[in-house]
Amino acid sequence: MELPGLAFAVWIFICFHAPVDGYPSGKVREACTSMIPCHGSSPQLSPEHTITVNGTEFKPGDNIEVHLFGPDFEGFFIQARDAEHLDSPAVGSFMLVDRRLSQLLTCGRTKNSAVSHTSKAKKKYIKVYWIAPRDAPKRVQFLATVVKKYKTFWVKIPGPIVSQSNAPSPTTPWHATSEAISTSHPVSYLSKPFNASGCGSTKFCIRNPSNCDPESASCFFLSFQQEKSSVFIEMSGPSEGYVAFALSHDQWMGGDDAYLCINEDHRVHVSTAYLKGRSPPVLDSENALDDVSWRLVDGVLQCSFRRSIVLPAYKGRFNLDASYYIFLADGEASEGGRIHKHHRQPLITNRIYNVTGLPQDVGGSRSPRLIKAHGALMFIAWITTVSIGVIVARFFKPVWSHSFLFGKEMWFQVHRLLMLTTVTITSVSFVLPFIYRGGWSQQAGFHPYLGCTVMALTIFQPLMAGFRPSRHAPRRQLFNWFHWSTGTTARILAVVTMFLGMDLPALDLPDPWDTYTMIGFVAWHVSIDVLLEIHSYCLVRKVELIEDDRVQILQSLTSAEAEGRLFKQIVLTIYVCGNIVFLIAFLAAINQI
Repeated sequence: MELPGLAFAVWIFICFHAPVDGYPSGKVREACTSMIPCHGSSPQLSPEHTITVNGTEFKPGDNIEVHLFGPDFEGFFIQARDAEHLDSPAVGSFMLVDRRLSQLLTCGRTKNSAVSHTSKAKKKYIKVYWIAPRDAPKRVQFLATVVKKYKTFWVKIPGPIVSQSNAPSPTTPWHATSEAISTSHPVSYLSKPFNASGCGSTKFCIRNPSNCDPESASCFFLSFQQEKSSVFIEMSGPSEGYVAFALSHDQWMGGDDAYLCINEDHRVHVSTAYLKGRSPPVLDSENALDDVSWRLVDGVLQCSFRRSIVLPAYKGRFNLDASYYIFLADGEASEGGRIHKHHRQPLITNRIYNVTGLPQDVGGSRSPRLIKAHGALMFIAWITTVSIGVIVARFFKPVWSHSFLFGKEMWFQVHRLLMLTTVTITSVSFVLPFIYRGGWSQQAGFHPYLGCTVMALTIFQPLMAGFRPSRHAPRRQLFNWFHWSTGTTARILAVVTMFLGMDLPALDLPDPWDTYTMIGFVAWHVSIDVLLEIHSYCLVRKVELIEDDRVQILQSLTSAEAEGRLFKQIVLTIYVCGNIVFLIAFLAAINQI
C-alpha cells in the first residue's frame, strides 16, 4: 500500500474507534490541516456544492467575495491556500457577512484564516470576504469541506483559483447615494490595527474605556497627530455600521463638524458632514480628506485620513487650531451606506480641547453630568434612606420606644429624618433631567411617567403624615393603612422606574450587570424583611407559651425584649452595610460611563 493510502486507512481507523461527537458549534480547529471532519465515515466523491468568487485577480489588501452554495447542508469549512501547494497552511484572512451562520477561526499563525458554521441548522448559501495578505502567493485556490448530514460530507471541494496581478495598490471605486458622494481621492486598505503608541506625547488621543488598547475588540479610539499644516486622524471602534466623531462648540448636537467612517457593503466609505440639530447628517458633496485608509476585521471598523488644519474653501469645516468639545459615536448602517441614529449616547469629552495643541491622552463620558447626578441621587434616596427608614418604622418601634431624641421616640425621629431626606433628595434629582433636556423627553419611554408618579407619591406622604390623627383616634387605623400603602406603592414604582432608567441611552449602565445588581438589592431587602418578620413572630410565640405566672411573665418579657433588641440591632447593622455596598456599586458604575 502506498503511503497516502496508508495514512488514509489510519485516519479511517481512528475515526471509527475513537470516541467522537462531531463539531455542531463549528469549532473545528483540529481539522485546520486536513479539513476532514472526524465523523466516522468516508467522504463522498462527487461534490454537490459550488464555490464561486467575484474576480479572477487580486492585489494585496483586496477583498474578494467568496460564495458557497448548494443543497441544504449543516456544516462547512472554508480556507484559501497556495494553489501550487494545497497542503500548505491557510493564506489570508476572512471577513463575515452574517454572524448568525458563520464564524471566524484561526488556523496556525494566521488569524481569521478560516470560516466555519455556528450551528447545525440547515443552510443553502454562505457569503464571506477573503482579504489578500501582503505576502500572498501568486495563485490562490479556495477549498471547502461541506457536511450535508453527520455521515455525508465532502472534503476539500476545489474552488476557483485567483491570481495576483502586478498592478499598484488598489483604489476603491465609490458609488454615490442620494446623500453620499463619490470621491476621487485614492483609498487604501490598512494592513494592521492602530496602536496607542505616542498618545499623550506625540499625538492627541481619546480612548473609551480609558487607556484601552485600540487593538482590542471593545475599544473606541480617536487620535490626532499634527504634521506641518495638516492633521492625521485615526478612528476605530467595535461597529459593523459606522463610527464617527464631531467637533462642537458645546455639549449638544447641532452646528457641528462631523467625520464618518461607514461600512458600505463591507467597504468603508469615509466622508465629512455638517450636523444640523438632531436631524440625520447629510454627507458633503465635496470631500476635503486625503490619504484615506480603512480596515474592517472581527467587527472592528478602523479608518484613517488626513485633513488640512485650515479649510477656508469648504463650508462647515472647522479650523483644527481652535478648541472644541469632541463627540465620538457609533451605530448601525443599512444597505447603501445609509446611517441610523446611534443606539446609545455618544462619548463626549468633559471639556474643550485643541487637538493641535499639547498632546494629551483623555477619556470622556457617555452620560451627561446632570443625568449622572440624577441617577446617583435617586440611588441614594431609594436604596439607602427610604429602605432603612421603612425597616426602622416597621421593626424598631418596640425596641426604641423607651428611647427619646429631642422629645420624641427615637424610632420616630430616625424614621422622620430618613424620609424627609428621601423627599429632599428625590425632589432635587427630579428636576435635573428637565434642566438637561429643556423640557419633556419623548424618547425615554415609561421612565418619566413613572418618575412623575413616584415624585407625586413622595410629596403626598409627608403631607399626609402632617395630618395624622392622634394615636388613639378612631381614624388612626385608616391613616396607618393609607400611609403604609402609599409608601409601599412609591417604593415599588421607584424600583421599576430605576430598572427602566438604567438602560436609557443617557445613562445606560453596563448590561446585564445593572439588572442583576438591582435584582440582588430587591432580594436583599426582601430577605431582611422576611427575617425580621419571622423573628418578631417567634418572640410573640415564645411569650404566649410562658406559664400563667405574673412574675415569670414579666421576667420572660424583659428577657425576650432584650434578646429581640440585640438581634434586630445586629440585623439593622448588617442591612445598612449591605445597602451601602449596593449603593457604592451603582455609584462606581455611574462614574465609569
